[in-house]
Amino acid sequence: MPLFKPENVNTPVLSQFSLNGKIAAVTGGAKGIGKEIVRGLAEAGADVALIYGSSHQAAEELAEEISSATGQRVQPYQCDVANREQTANVINTICSDFGAGRLDVVVANAGVCANIPSLEYTEETWRQNNSVNLDGVMWTAQAAGRIFKRQGKGNLIVTASVSATLINVPQTQVAYNASKAAAVHLAKGLAVEWADFARVNCVSPGFIMTEMLTAQPRERFERWLGMIPGGRICDAAELKSVRPGWLPWLYLECEELPRWWPDRDG
Repeated sequence: MPLFKPENVNTPVLSQFSLNGKIAAVTGGAKGIGKEIVRGLAEAGADVALIYGSSHQAAEELAEEISSATGQRVQPYQCDVANREQTANVINTICSDFGAGRLDVVVANAGVCANIPSLEYTEETWRQNNSVNLDGVMWTAQAAGRIFKRQGKGNLIVTASVSATLINVPQTQVAYNASKAAAVHLAKGLAVEWADFARVNCVSPGFIMTEMLTAQPRERFERWLGMIPGGRICDAAELKSVRPGWLPWLYLECEELPRWWPDRDG
Protein backbone atom coordinates (compact mmCIF):
# COMPACT_ATOMS: atom_id res chain seq x y z
CA MET A 1 0.00 0.00 0.00
CA PRO A 2 1.47 3.41 -0.94
CA LEU A 3 2.32 5.76 1.90
CA PHE A 4 0.93 8.76 0.07
CA LYS A 5 -1.96 9.24 -2.31
CA PRO A 6 -2.96 12.67 -3.70
CA GLU A 7 -6.36 13.84 -2.57
CA ASN A 8 -7.52 14.77 -6.07
CA VAL A 9 -5.12 15.09 -8.98
CA ASN A 10 -7.97 16.11 -11.28
CA THR A 11 -8.55 19.49 -9.63
CA PRO A 12 -7.57 22.57 -11.71
CA VAL A 13 -3.82 23.07 -11.60
CA LEU A 14 -3.83 26.59 -10.12
CA SER A 15 -6.11 25.54 -7.28
CA GLN A 16 -3.53 22.91 -6.34
CA PHE A 17 -1.18 25.77 -5.46
CA SER A 18 -3.69 27.30 -3.05
CA LEU A 19 -2.73 27.29 0.62
CA ASN A 20 -6.08 28.57 1.86
CA GLY A 21 -6.62 27.43 5.43
CA LYS A 22 -3.02 26.28 5.87
CA ILE A 23 -0.73 27.29 8.72
CA ALA A 24 2.96 27.79 7.99
CA ALA A 25 6.07 28.77 9.93
CA VAL A 26 9.29 30.12 8.39
CA THR A 27 12.60 30.49 10.23
CA GLY A 28 14.87 33.30 9.09
CA GLY A 29 11.71 34.96 7.84
CA ALA A 30 12.58 38.62 8.34
CA LYS A 31 15.20 39.02 5.62
CA GLY A 32 16.44 37.84 2.26
CA ILE A 33 14.96 34.66 0.86
CA GLY A 34 12.95 34.11 4.02
CA LYS A 35 10.85 37.24 3.72
CA GLU A 36 9.88 36.31 0.16
CA ILE A 37 8.93 32.81 1.30
CA VAL A 38 6.70 34.39 3.95
CA ARG A 39 5.21 36.73 1.36
CA GLY A 40 4.62 33.93 -1.14
CA LEU A 41 2.93 31.70 1.43
CA ALA A 42 0.62 34.50 2.54
CA GLU A 43 -0.21 35.43 -1.05
CA ALA A 44 -1.13 31.78 -1.64
CA GLY A 45 -3.59 31.94 1.27
CA ALA A 46 -1.66 30.62 4.28
CA ASP A 47 -1.45 32.19 7.71
CA VAL A 48 2.26 32.51 8.48
CA ALA A 49 4.41 32.62 11.59
CA LEU A 50 7.49 34.69 10.76
CA ILE A 51 10.36 33.42 12.92
CA TYR A 52 13.37 35.72 13.26
CA GLY A 53 16.58 35.83 15.25
CA SER A 54 17.43 39.43 16.11
CA SER A 55 15.79 41.76 13.56
CA HIS A 56 12.83 42.67 15.75
CA GLN A 57 11.79 45.91 14.06
CA ALA A 58 12.24 44.50 10.56
CA ALA A 59 10.17 41.45 11.49
CA GLU A 60 7.35 43.51 12.99
CA GLU A 61 7.22 45.84 9.99
CA LEU A 62 7.37 43.02 7.46
CA ALA A 63 4.65 41.03 9.18
CA GLU A 64 2.36 44.06 9.23
CA GLU A 65 3.13 44.88 5.59
CA ILE A 66 2.43 41.37 4.29
CA SER A 67 -0.65 40.93 6.44
CA SER A 68 -2.11 44.22 5.20
CA ALA A 69 -1.39 43.34 1.57
CA THR A 70 -2.75 39.79 1.67
CA GLY A 71 -5.39 39.80 4.39
CA GLN A 72 -3.67 36.81 6.00
CA ARG A 73 -2.47 36.52 9.56
CA VAL A 74 1.30 37.06 9.66
CA GLN A 75 2.82 37.17 13.13
CA PRO A 76 6.48 37.47 14.16
CA TYR A 77 8.15 35.22 16.74
CA GLN A 78 11.70 35.62 18.01
CA CYS A 79 13.79 32.47 18.31
CA ASP A 80 17.41 31.33 18.39
CA VAL A 81 17.12 28.22 16.23
CA ALA A 82 20.48 26.96 17.52
CA ASN A 83 18.82 26.51 20.91
CA ARG A 84 16.87 23.24 20.92
CA GLU A 85 14.58 24.01 23.85
CA GLN A 86 13.77 27.53 22.68
CA THR A 87 13.02 26.32 19.15
CA ALA A 88 10.67 23.62 20.42
CA ASN A 89 8.87 26.12 22.65
CA VAL A 90 8.39 28.62 19.80
CA ILE A 91 7.14 25.99 17.33
CA ASN A 92 4.71 24.64 19.94
CA THR A 93 3.51 28.17 20.74
CA ILE A 94 2.89 28.85 17.05
CA CYS A 95 0.99 25.58 16.77
CA SER A 96 -1.20 26.62 19.68
CA ASP A 97 -1.63 30.28 18.66
CA PHE A 98 -2.50 29.64 15.02
CA GLY A 99 -4.04 26.22 14.69
CA ALA A 100 -5.23 24.98 18.07
CA GLY A 101 -2.61 22.26 17.85
CA ARG A 102 -2.22 22.07 14.07
CA LEU A 103 0.71 23.06 11.84
CA ASP A 104 0.85 22.30 8.11
CA VAL A 105 4.12 23.67 6.74
CA VAL A 106 7.49 24.50 8.31
CA VAL A 107 10.33 26.05 6.31
CA ALA A 108 13.76 25.71 7.96
CA ASN A 109 15.31 28.70 6.23
CA ALA A 110 17.51 30.45 8.82
CA GLY A 111 21.15 30.60 7.77
CA VAL A 112 24.40 32.51 8.24
CA CYS A 113 27.66 32.68 6.29
CA ALA A 114 31.15 33.80 7.28
CA ASN A 115 34.05 34.21 4.85
CA ILE A 116 36.99 32.87 6.85
CA PRO A 117 40.09 31.09 5.51
CA SER A 118 40.09 27.48 6.69
CA LEU A 119 43.38 27.86 8.58
CA GLU A 120 41.96 30.72 10.63
CA TYR A 121 38.81 29.12 12.07
CA THR A 122 38.46 28.92 15.82
CA GLU A 123 36.03 26.59 17.56
CA GLU A 124 33.74 29.57 18.08
CA THR A 125 33.68 30.80 14.47
CA TRP A 126 33.28 27.25 13.16
CA ARG A 127 30.34 26.61 15.47
CA GLN A 128 28.66 29.93 14.61
CA ASN A 129 27.94 28.69 11.09
CA ASN A 130 27.11 25.11 11.97
CA SER A 131 24.92 25.92 14.96
CA VAL A 132 22.48 27.84 12.76
CA ASN A 133 22.82 26.13 9.38
CA LEU A 134 22.80 22.55 10.64
CA ASP A 135 21.76 22.43 14.29
CA GLY A 136 19.06 25.01 13.62
CA VAL A 137 17.59 22.89 10.84
CA MET A 138 17.65 19.80 13.05
CA TRP A 139 15.96 21.45 16.03
CA THR A 140 13.36 23.10 13.80
CA ALA A 141 12.71 19.78 12.08
CA GLN A 142 12.52 17.88 15.34
CA ALA A 143 9.97 20.26 16.85
CA ALA A 144 7.88 20.26 13.67
CA GLY A 145 8.20 16.51 13.19
CA ARG A 146 6.66 15.76 16.57
CA ILE A 147 3.61 17.80 15.59
CA PHE A 148 3.46 16.24 12.12
CA LYS A 149 3.61 12.72 13.58
CA ARG A 150 0.85 13.48 16.04
CA GLN A 151 -1.47 14.88 13.37
CA GLY A 152 -0.50 12.31 10.74
CA LYS A 153 0.74 14.73 8.10
CA GLY A 154 2.97 17.76 7.56
CA ASN A 155 5.44 19.38 5.24
CA LEU A 156 9.04 20.35 6.05
CA ILE A 157 11.14 22.30 3.55
CA VAL A 158 14.84 22.97 4.14
CA THR A 159 16.60 25.89 2.47
CA ALA A 160 20.10 24.65 1.62
CA SER A 161 22.42 26.11 -1.05
CA VAL A 162 24.25 25.22 -4.25
CA SER A 163 27.28 25.47 -1.97
CA ALA A 164 26.20 22.06 -0.69
CA THR A 165 27.31 20.50 -3.98
CA LEU A 166 29.78 22.94 -5.56
CA ILE A 167 32.44 25.34 -4.34
CA ASN A 168 31.74 29.01 -4.99
CA VAL A 169 34.77 31.21 -5.59
CA PRO A 170 36.62 33.38 -4.69
CA GLN A 171 35.15 33.52 -1.18
CA THR A 172 36.45 31.19 1.54
CA GLN A 173 33.50 29.61 3.35
CA VAL A 174 34.19 25.96 4.13
CA ALA A 175 32.02 26.03 7.27
CA TYR A 176 29.06 27.29 5.25
CA ASN A 177 29.65 24.75 2.48
CA ALA A 178 29.95 21.86 4.92
CA SER A 179 26.91 22.90 6.95
CA LYS A 180 24.72 23.21 3.85
CA ALA A 181 25.88 19.83 2.52
CA ALA A 182 24.99 18.32 5.87
CA ALA A 183 21.59 20.03 5.79
CA VAL A 184 20.83 18.46 2.40
CA HIS A 185 21.66 14.98 3.66
CA LEU A 186 19.73 15.63 6.87
CA ALA A 187 16.67 16.45 4.78
CA LYS A 188 17.08 13.25 2.76
CA GLY A 189 17.40 11.20 5.94
CA LEU A 190 14.29 12.77 7.44
CA ALA A 191 12.36 12.21 4.20
CA VAL A 192 12.97 8.48 4.52
CA GLU A 193 12.47 8.29 8.29
CA TRP A 194 9.23 10.28 8.25
CA ALA A 195 7.79 8.77 5.07
CA ASP A 196 4.67 7.45 6.79
CA PHE A 197 3.58 10.77 8.28
CA ALA A 198 5.28 13.78 6.61
CA ARG A 199 6.88 15.08 3.44
CA VAL A 200 10.42 16.51 3.54
CA ASN A 201 12.05 18.44 0.70
CA CYS A 202 15.10 20.61 0.15
CA VAL A 203 15.76 23.65 -2.06
CA SER A 204 19.29 24.76 -3.00
CA PRO A 205 19.31 28.36 -4.33
CA GLY A 206 22.29 29.84 -6.10
CA PHE A 207 23.41 33.47 -5.78
CA ILE A 208 20.40 35.52 -4.65
CA MET A 209 20.46 39.29 -4.09
CA THR A 210 20.01 39.39 -0.32
CA GLU A 211 21.65 41.19 2.59
CA MET A 212 24.08 38.27 2.89
CA LEU A 213 25.25 38.84 -0.68
CA THR A 214 25.28 42.64 -0.74
CA ALA A 215 27.74 42.62 2.17
CA GLN A 216 30.35 41.15 -0.17
CA PRO A 217 33.03 43.32 -1.87
CA ARG A 218 32.21 44.78 -5.30
CA GLU A 219 35.03 42.87 -7.02
CA ARG A 220 33.40 39.60 -6.02
CA PHE A 221 30.18 40.66 -7.73
CA GLU A 222 32.11 41.35 -10.91
CA ARG A 223 33.69 37.92 -10.82
CA TRP A 224 30.38 36.18 -10.09
CA LEU A 225 28.63 38.03 -12.91
CA GLY A 226 31.38 36.89 -15.26
CA MET A 227 30.51 33.28 -14.45
CA ILE A 228 26.73 33.69 -14.85
CA PRO A 229 25.46 33.25 -18.45
CA GLY A 230 22.56 35.66 -17.87
CA GLY A 231 24.90 38.34 -16.55
CA ARG A 232 22.83 39.15 -13.48
CA ILE A 233 22.05 37.87 -10.00
CA CYS A 234 18.54 36.71 -9.12
CA ASP A 235 16.41 38.99 -6.97
CA ALA A 236 14.88 37.30 -3.92
CA ALA A 237 11.37 38.27 -5.04
CA GLU A 238 11.82 36.15 -8.17
CA LEU A 239 11.83 33.03 -6.04
CA LYS A 240 8.09 33.39 -5.48
CA SER A 241 7.22 34.63 -8.98
CA VAL A 242 5.44 32.36 -11.46
CA ARG A 243 6.96 34.26 -14.37
CA PRO A 244 10.33 32.48 -14.39
CA GLY A 245 8.43 29.20 -14.08
CA TRP A 246 10.24 28.35 -10.85
CA LEU A 247 8.24 28.49 -7.65
CA PRO A 248 10.10 25.99 -5.46
CA TRP A 249 8.86 26.63 -1.93
CA LEU A 250 5.22 27.08 -2.90
CA TYR A 251 5.40 24.15 -5.31
CA LEU A 252 6.80 21.87 -2.63
CA GLU A 253 3.97 22.77 -0.29
CA CYS A 254 1.27 21.45 -2.63
CA GLU A 255 -0.76 18.57 -1.19
CA GLU A 256 -0.62 16.57 -4.44
CA LEU A 257 3.16 16.09 -4.51
CA PRO A 258 4.80 12.78 -3.63
CA ARG A 259 6.62 12.60 -0.30
CA TRP A 260 10.10 13.21 -1.76
CA TRP A 261 11.18 15.53 -4.53
CA PRO A 262 14.85 15.72 -5.54
CA ASP A 263 16.98 18.60 -4.31
CA ARG A 264 16.63 21.54 -6.71
CA ASP A 265 19.81 23.38 -7.63
CA GLY A 266 19.45 26.81 -9.23
